Amino acid sequence: MPLIAGNWKMNLDHLQAIALVQKLAWSLKDVKHDFGDVEVAVFPPFTDLRSVQTLLAADKLSLALGAQDVSPHLSGAYTGDISAQFLSKLDTRYVLVGHSERRHGHGEGDDIVAAKAKAVATQGMVPMICVGETAADLEEQGAAAVPLAQLEAAIAALPKDAEFVIAYEPVWAIGSGEPATAEQAEQVCAALRARIAELRGAKVAAETRLLYGGSVASQNVAGYLRQANVDGALVGGASLDSQEFSRIVQFKKHVTGA
Repeated sequence: MPLIAGNWKMNLDHLQAIALVQKLAWSLKDVKHDFGDVEVAVFPPFTDLRSVQTLLAADKLSLALGAQDVSPHLSGAYTGDISAQFLSKLDTRYVLVGHSERRHGHGEGDDIVAAKAKAVATQGMVPMICVGETAADLEEQGAAAVPLAQLEAAIAALPKDAEFVIAYEPVWAIGSGEPATAEQAEQVCAALRARIAELRGAKVAAETRLLYGGSVASQNVAGYLRQANVDGALVGGASLDSQEFSRIVQFKKHVTGA
């Protein structure tokens, strides 16, 4: 099942978060969205998670809840860190790990990303592992080399039966307004799926959802989702607009034959 995920990044306080989720839910209800056909997840800041979780539960909304980061440690003297145990108690389903803004802004290497992915999986949640190349990587090594290396490192420590999602986000496309082409996204996602098959077998490769992220909008999402190996989208800024995000979720209306 396709997955459309909205990463709010460091935006919206808990009151604004409640308002946005309500607007999104109303918008999707108006168009009779089938959450069994396309899954929808939102990734608010940590301070919003409890408020959003309470709203989802009280109103029986079918949106999945995601967190933007996690500590590699379960508990202890790690001031400011958030444990996967805490997130699991909030009915969190997905947790982002390895986002380029964490890798580059906070110096998180493949070892930290792998430890975080393992922490998420061992608490019964699904790590959404972000991989992607910078403009320099693209120039020097091509599109797939760095994402493949990041993939291998991140899933090496995961339990064999752990579910995971891969989000391919070319760093040069994030927030740039210049997204990768659908063909570029397909090329890298096909390579990622082939590598998952080598590492975890054909069944896991077929079942693992590969998302594209990087300047996704309602005008271009259908092109990505037409590709054989793109199973969804990780949406940034556009997810802060309930109407625009709703239009992205409804991508099937723009995909020929859907």
